[in-house]
Amino acid sequence: MSILYKHALCIHPYFRDSHAGSLGLAVFPPIGLEYIVAALRPHVGELTFVDLRLPGPLRDHKKLTRFIRENIDLLCVSVNWEYHFSEVCDLINSLPSDVTTVVGGQQATDSVEEIFELCPAVNILVRGEGEETIVEIAEGKPLKDILGISYRDGSQVIHNPNRPLGEIEQYASPDRGLRSQEYNLNMGGYALRGESFDMILTSRGCPYNCKFCTFNLNPWTQKRRYSVRSIDAVMNEIDQVKAGIILIADENFFVNPNRAKEICERLIAKGINKRFLVQARIEIFERPDVLEAAAKAGIKVFLLGIESPSDRILEQLNKGFDTCKLRKAFEEFRKHPFYYHGYFIYGNVTESEQEMLLIPGFAKELGLDSITYQKLRVDKYSPLRELVESTPGYYVGDDRIVYLEGFGRPGLKRVSREITRRFYTPRQLVSIVKKLFSVKFMTRSNLPALFSSIPVVLANMIGRKINKKARRLAARLNL
Repeated sequence: MSILYKHALCIHPYFRDSHAGSLGLAVFPPIGLEYIVAALRPHVGELTFVDLRLPGPLRDHKKLTRFIRENIDLLCVSVNWEYHFSEVCDLINSLPSDVTTVVGGQQATDSVEEIFELCPAVNILVRGEGEETIVEIAEGKPLKDILGISYRDGSQVIHNPNRPLGEIEQYASPDRGLRSQEYNLNMGGYALRGESFDMILTSRGCPYNCKFCTFNLNPWTQKRRYSVRSIDAVMNEIDQVKAGIILIADENFFVNPNRAKEICERLIAKGINKRFLVQARIEIFERPDVLEAAAKAGIKVFLLGIESPSDRILEQLNKGFDTCKLRKAFEEFRKHPFYYHGYFIYGNVTESEQEMLLIPGFAKELGLDSITYQKLRVDKYSPLRELVESTPGYYVGDDRIVYLEGFGRPGLKRVSREITRRFYTPRQLVSIVKKLFSVKFMTRSNLPALFSSIPVVLANMIGRKINKKARRLAARLNL
């Protein structure tokens, strides 16, 4: 079969991450786009991949435009996040429009009509997962016959039927071969020296049905069913990943505890010396044998969705557990050498300010080392939208955040600052550092960046100016 497109360009169009500068990882590899790259690469003559967050000649707009005009006939742009949505649209509009332009990603799927209205140069929009779809586009299959796309036909936009979501096992592993440089673990804008960082997926989807979660549900009524890769495929990919720190980005690595345990046991048997972070649900506390295997395999950090210290709110969110079970879970968790990071939601429907402010105390009671707390967000297809609309005084703002009349954004901002003040005390910050070292997630070589980042992290977290003495101390220590 002849090659239709001689040179494709895949762009991650964001110049910084949405959470850059906050506590935690600042630059995530665009693994979803790299799955697309892996699928597309055999079907085009040449392929270039650009992450605009990283330094490189194509980060310059004039050079990028010239490169596209002189070389590219298929342009693929990942529109994956709501933040900087208008800026991404502006970028697309500023690029040469005489090439086939395809967009995809989570936010593209959520905002089909908006993208076609705002971006005249976009020819095709891939809805949902795009590995199979991008191959059919590259091979020149008639657009009317390609499932899961929306496309321009003259002055009209045509929406084809959804593409059934395939099994993840059929997709090639992400193509990391076109990266311009390694990704590094980052704290508050400071790279941890020598700490390369990567991500893998051993599964997609989630069998749970938390009402606030729309990550696996799109406005086209598709929910990503839970689908796993073979353990052999997972191990082969880990063997090929050069990074010393890996985030297992499954929404819950422990959905099948026996499978998770086998992966851990194979990591141990092969002597793989890497550090892992995993996303998990608390139910894994019921399998201490799996927790023990995870610790031996190099899993250091658990990212846990706690959501609320209130049984009433947990039930409202259909979380599947209550505070009694949370306390029981952490009785077991505290026996194991992991760093525990918890996620909370505040500003829930009918939640009082006093209930929101229970978060820091409850987090410390459980034994969480650090926490993230986010305002309740309701997308247009969220199961919670009906509850919001039927509860007097509540409304969804233009930013898709839920607000209570008379409390609004100022009230939620006040709550956020108070949660920060109560949880992130000097003692807690010291405890965080000690825990990161005690579980061997960090080493002595990380100390310079860690100490340099602390003033920045604190400033971002509590909205204060960076302490000049802390900066001078960092400089004196040559950090």
